[in-house]
Amino acid sequence: MSDNLNQPAGHQDNQKKTQHFSQPLSHDDIRNFMPSENCLEGKTILVTGAGDGIGRVAALTYARYGATVLLLGRTSSKLEYVYDEIESFGGKQPAMLPMNLEGATYTEMQQLERLIDKEVGQLDGILHNAGVLGQLTPLEMYDVDTFAHVMKVNFTATFMLTQALLPLLKESDHGSIVFTSSTVGTHPRAFWGAYALSKQAVEGMSDIFTQETQNTTNLRFNCVNPGATRTNMRAHAYPGENPMSLQTPEDIMAGYVCLMSDASVGVRGQVVELQPKD
Repeated sequence: MSDNLNQPAGHQDNQKKTQHFSQPLSHDDIRNFMPSENCLEGKTILVTGAGDGIGRVAALTYARYGATVLLLGRTSSKLEYVYDEIESFGGKQPAMLPMNLEGATYTEMQQLERLIDKEVGQLDGILHNAGVLGQLTPLEMYDVDTFAHVMKVNFTATFMLTQALLPLLKESDHGSIVFTSSTVGTHPRAFWGAYALSKQAVEGMSDIFTQETQNTTNLRFNCVNPGATRTNMRAHAYPGENPMSLQTPEDIMAGYVCLMSDASVGVRGQVVELQPKD
């Protein structure tokens, strides 16, 4: 098993099929999307935080629908496990990209762009899933080092990686960038500190990227709000909550697939709640 990018056999022979829709999908359409078999065939998708939680499940799901998945995360052993899972069900050969987003430099991210271009030759989507919770405490008591750490991983590194990979994404027929937000990003909440502020910033970044690119490129930028999902981060944020009462990452994958597929080519600048409250 190698940490280097690998060119899957026949990948370059897949031709992209552009679908045209009379109007953009509604959020209900995205949430209830019924993927067709191999709806991501021919696409290369990078997933950050791919070692566990929603990132792992998204990577596996994208591979099941035909995508070549680039697994980015800070823990090589976790990426290896996901790599093996994809190979076990016959998915296209993935690639592992160990990277600690907190410490990664912009130069390293530019080097990553050149590596993907050389070894794969294309990039059609990014799912920015990696994130950290930080502290749940009043801002006046918030540890400034923890604040900087949360903002770097959740926001600044997300911006840097997006910018570094834009040259490749612009070459895609329909490049899709999906950011991960949160209810406390859309509606900031007391005691959620840096996490809420980082997600609010991510939503603003998606909006600005949309405004700046919608008339000159085929790129689309959107956010997803996973909602209350059975993950380790949720367990840390709500230690008294019964995890069995929550949706699993697998339960909310329809929206993740939709936003990477050509079904969503008309969806731009949206924040899609995958579990809207009644």
